[in-house]
Amino acid sequence: MSGPLITIVIVLFIIIWLRIDFVLGLKSQKYNATRHTQVTRFSDVMFLGNGDDFFGNLHADIKQANHHIHLLFFIFKEDHIGKKTLNMLMDKAREGVTVRLLVDRFGCGLSRKTKKKLRKSGVRFAFTHPPSLPYIFFTLNRRNHRKLVITDGRVGYIGGYNVGDEYLGRDPKFGPWRDYHLRLDGDGVQDLQEQFLEDWQTAKQKYVKEEALYPSLRKGPHSLRTLPTDGSYLEETFISLIEKAQKTITIGTPYYIPGKPLQQALIEAARRGVDVRLILPKKADHPLVKEAAYPYFDDLLTAGVDIYQYYRGFFHAKAIVIDSQMADIGTANFDKRSFHINHEINCLIYHEEIIQAVLNELEHDIYTSERMTLEKYQSRSIFQRGREKMATIISGLL
Repeated sequence: MSGPLITIVIVLFIIIWLRIDFVLGLKSQKYNATRHTQVTRFSDVMFLGNGDDFFGNLHADIKQANHHIHLLFFIFKEDHIGKKTLNMLMDKAREGVTVRLLVDRFGCGLSRKTKKKLRKSGVRFAFTHPPSLPYIFFTLNRRNHRKLVITDGRVGYIGGYNVGDEYLGRDPKFGPWRDYHLRLDGDGVQDLQEQFLEDWQTAKQKYVKEEALYPSLRKGPHSLRTLPTDGSYLEETFISLIEKAQKTITIGTPYYIPGKPLQQALIEAARRGVDVRLILPKKADHPLVKEAAYPYFDDLLTAGVDIYQYYRGFFHAKAIVIDSQMADIGTANFDKRSFHINHEINCLIYHEEIIQAVLNELEHDIYTSERMTLEKYQSRSIFQRGREKMATIISGLL
C-alpha cells in the first residue's frame, strides 16, 4: 500500500472514530441526564441589563460575604475586570472566607502563574467537566456553559455575563456589549447553590455538605423556577412554552441554530396569529455562527416572523418573553449546542414587574436593530450562500 493511500485510510479512520465517539457520547449523556423538578420559589429579583450594574452589584456582594463565595463561569479572563475580581476573591480567601471558583477549561483565560497564586491565597480552583473516557472527543466538546455566583447562600446570580472587559463594552472589536443577568436575594438561591455544588463534585472535587451553605432564606415578591439542563429536556421545555403562546413571543439570542422541532414550533405559532419577534446580533463573535442562522430565515420570514439584527455593539442576551406572562433569562442560547451538548441553567420568571422590565429592554434592543426583510434575505451574495452551506454542515458543534 502506497504512502498517500495509507494517509487517506488513516484520515478516514480518524474521522469515523470521531463521529462514533461523538454520537455514542451524546447518547450516553442523554441517557444519564437528570430531569430536574421545577419548584416555584418566591425571591427578590433584580434585573441587570448592563455590565456596569452586573459587576457593581457582584463586587459589592463579594466584599460583604463572610462565609463562602461560589463562582462558576464559562469564560474568565485575566484582563482589567478579571484581575480586579480575582484580587477581591483572594482577599476574601485570606480573610477566612471559603472561595470556590469553577471555570470551563476552554473558556479559562487565567495563566498558570495566576492559578498558582489563587490556590496559594486559599481560593479553591477547578476546571469544569474534565475530559473522560471512553468518549474523549465528545467530552472535549461538552461545555459547562452555566454562569453562577452564590454568596453566603443568600444571594445568587444567573444569566449571560462572563468575566472579561468585553462584557463592559471595552473591546473595540465588539463595542457596547448587550447582555442580561439576574440577581436573586433569598428564596431560590438554594437551587443555584445545589447546582454549583453538583458541578463542583462533577469537576472531581471533594463533595461538600454543610448546613451553613443552606441558610434560612426569606421569601420575596417575585415567583420563579430554576431550570438546570444537562444536554436534554430544554428543547422540549421551550417547545411547550411556544405552543402555549397566544399573543406574543419575543426571543433574544446571540446564536440562532434551533434545529427542526423548535423552528417548526415558531413557524406554527406565527401561522396561528402569534406575533413572533426574533432579535439577533448583526455582527458575529465566532466564525460561521451568523451564517448558520441564515438558512432558517427563509421559512421564518415567509411565515411572518419579524427578525431584527442588533447593530449597536454585540448582542449576547439570552431571553424569551411569552404573552407578557413569562420571562426566561439564563445561559442557554437558542441553538443545538445549548439544547443537546452543553450544561445550562435558566430562570423562568412569572412576576409582572420583572417580565415588563425584560420586555422593555427587548423593545429598546429592537429599536436599535435593523429589520431583516425577505428582499434583503434573497439578495445575499453567492459567497455568503456558500459560507451558509459550510456552516450548516457543522452547525451542531457551533
